[in-house]
Amino acid sequence: MDKTNESEKIEFDLILQAIYQKYGYDFRDYAKASIRRRLRYRLTQSNLKTISEMQHKLLNDKEFFDSLLLDLTINVTEMFRDPSFFKTIREVVIPEFKKQPFIKVWHAGCSSGEEIYSTAILLKENGMYESSLIYATDTNEVVLDKAKSGIFPIEKMKDFTVNYRKAGGLASFADYYTAKYDSAIMDNSLKKNIVFSNHNLVTDGVFGEMDMIMCRNVLIYFNRELQDRVFRLFMDSLRPGGFLCLGSKETIRFSSYSDNFENVAEKEKIYRRVGVPLKNLKI
Repeated sequence: MDKTNESEKIEFDLILQAIYQKYGYDFRDYAKASIRRRLRYRLTQSNLKTISEMQHKLLNDKEFFDSLLLDLTINVTEMFRDPSFFKTIREVVIPEFKKQPFIKVWHAGCSSGEEIYSTAILLKENGMYESSLIYATDTNEVVLDKAKSGIFPIEKMKDFTVNYRKAGGLASFADYYTAKYDSAIMDNSLKKNIVFSNHNLVTDGVFGEMDMIMCRNVLIYFNRELQDRVFRLFMDSLRPGGFLCLGSKETIRFSSYSDNFENVAEKEKIYRRVGVPLKNLKI
């Protein structure tokens, strides 16, 4: 439970306003309890005494802001996370893509890139990578650079391999990376059709005519109003018939744009954009 008193709430709001005014990152419509927990964590880690002191520091110390930004943007992910999700993409979505000459995929909030490479592997195994383009976007330049590098800790490969097999992988997962010392370097063939770009879901505009948008475990940190704005962005960025893939704890069903999407896999939170709202269709 968030026990923030009124004075602290004002101070936290002023910090978020300062971040927006100074650096252009807008966290004002993120879920309040979550954002305050992360601000308190950075306050403690930095040995600062007050929230006002932290505000002064972030306005005058770019390195401090960069470390705070890592706290405010959640970057917990893994390859083939929730294997049943990727298995459903393989079995349900990919057959639809095979009817098209070319596909465009947008990973919104791609974090450090594990799910981007998972999608690239999935497309490659289905003979579709050469006729696809993957856009990988995030607001955080640090994690975006990590995603571009395609380098991950070697000790994570064991868990990633288990996920890959559960997701219906068709090859040996070790074929997709090279082990070097304590790192695993993803094969360059997986990178050539990936475009990495800075994009802020809160403030930036449409990515047009996408065939699939993946945005998993991001919207849970937004309040309802901001979620609705992002769902509108996704709707406008998807072609009719395109797929929207969310995290297991997220749903479009309570948004203002619910009628513009039909269920593909409710358990896996995969939806498909319809040409007109379903309620307007005469069946």
